[in-house]
Amino acid sequence: MWEERFSTKEYVFGRAPALFLRRHEDRLTPGATALSVADGEGRNSVFLAEQGLVVSAWDGAPSAVAKARALAEERGVPVQYEVADIETWDWPEAAYDLVLGVFIQFVGPEARARLFDRMKSAVKPGGALMLHGYTPKQLDYGTGGPKVLENLYTPELLREAFGDMEIEVLESYETELDEGAGHVGMSALIDLVAVRR
Repeated sequence: MWEERFSTKEYVFGRAPALFLRRHEDRLTPGATALSVADGEGRNSVFLAEQGLVVSAWDGAPSAVAKARALAEERGVPVQYEVADIETWDWPEAAYDLVLGVFIQFVGPEARARLFDRMKSAVKPGGALMLHGYTPKQLDYGTGGPKVLENLYTPELLREAFGDMEIEVLESYETELDEGAGHVGMSALIDLVAVRR
């Protein structure tokens, strides 16, 4: 599905970073190592690299990774890209100052629990995990994201999943998005920033 979706000339979710990253730009430290999980067409990984971070990123769709590489080359920033799957990628332990997940709500609860655990374990002690997604109210808006309720995030779900970290930001809100054709219009969003103890 994703390979077909990203096999377009246009960038489905645009070439600018997610609003989430601009909202929390003060947390992006030049020289820090970062991993962008299921990075798509590169808009977020390229933005991290433009802020001076040392960035690795992967996605399961080869067409998305090809577009990400092209965007990084166009912007003149280095990003280490891989085509990978969340279940088979060799997740490193305590390797990154920042692990980022933006709109990665394509997995159900069981796979999501494994994904969250792997993301947490990849964060260095003192490093941060940043997660951005949709809340259940997004089903009313229909302006992007999964159509499956169980894939959406609530504050309670994220508080439970990341309760072993120091949660610094956990905020749900509604705002207009204009992020390519894939995310346009009023949206019900949630942000998490948590630090590994």
